[in-house]
Amino acid sequence: MFNPIIETTETLPKEYLHMSTNELENRIKMIKQKLGKKLFMPTHHYQKDEVAQFADIMGDSLELARICKENKEAEYFIFNGVHFMAETADILTHEKQNIYLPDLSAGCSMADMANIEQALYGFEALTDRLGNDILPLTYVNSTAAIKHFVGKNGGACVTSGNADSVIKWALEKSARILFLPDQHLGRNTAYKLGIGLDEMAVWDPISKELEYDGNDADIRIILWKGHCSVHEKFHPIHIDQARKHDSKINVLVHPECTFEVVQKSDYVGSTKYIIETIKNAPKGSKWVIGTEMNLVERLKKMFTDIEIQSLNPLMCACLTMNRIDLPHLAWCLDKIVQGDLSNQIKVDSETTFYAKQSLERMLAIV
Repeated sequence: MFNPIIETTETLPKEYLHMSTNELENRIKMIKQKLGKKLFMPTHHYQKDEVAQFADIMGDSLELARICKENKEAEYFIFNGVHFMAETADILTHEKQNIYLPDLSAGCSMADMANIEQALYGFEALTDRLGNDILPLTYVNSTAAIKHFVGKNGGACVTSGNADSVIKWALEKSARILFLPDQHLGRNTAYKLGIGLDEMAVWDPISKELEYDGNDADIRIILWKGHCSVHEKFHPIHIDQARKHDSKINVLVHPECTFEVVQKSDYVGSTKYIIETIKNAPKGSKWVIGTEMNLVERLKKMFTDIEIQSLNPLMCACLTMNRIDLPHLAWCLDKIVQGDLSNQIKVDSETTFYAKQSLERMLAIV
């Protein structure tokens, strides 16, 4: 299976670095116009504006997964996101459609916190200790190999927008859930559904230990010890400071934030939920938002009749998502025109078979 993190990647040619912003934008526009409907450019909300301006559609992980699956017309998909998103698009589209990632080094630190060897070892160790009644679920922010593992074992993918529904579904099928790779989304969602913290254990893939002080028989949720490097940078003290500055401030965060941050917040939800909440916010209201900085800054520009700030004003944007830029996008488009497949993301058929099952189970549930 192609893995953009370990494959040798080419260095961006200097000619693209020497081009002006206007030249790069014109090159991209020209190729988009030339390819027409043969080209489709799904773009994640976390992309910076210079890339987002060329999006055919913008969305969160769930929206983009659905849209890619439904698009039967395009031959070339340039996915402005990170590698697991491009893998997901390849799994859900048909064989004659080709998925490209503008910069092959655009990975995801959370996805990298659960590799297939760790998952196989952990699942075996957990079933040896707790029994076979464990159903794995994986956040869509995971590699194709992890999705394959989950699908093969009867589980499903989840997104931050449908985690409630998928976890409910899983608990009806199994006594216990192994939730990969984001412990915070798993913990926050399970707690919201009425599962106590004392019913949740944490599997550490590095130490290969189950972190739990209670009786094993009480465990319902096993959380993989992974996290989002962006959303872990929000802390309860940021909320305290915001409310000290303005007692009427609204705190809106993503469920990838820690449990303590989520519990202190006024509103919690997926990227789509965050956008819709701000879209429908009363004029003159004030908000601090705990999510990726590019999205926060875009919302500030879009909704000028309300006051919006980042919950952590010292935050930087998602570093791996920001690897996609105008030079890499123009280079990728030039490669497509030239028939160069080096930026293509292709998941092998064996991995695709069960990974697709995990994704389609999710889409069927929601």
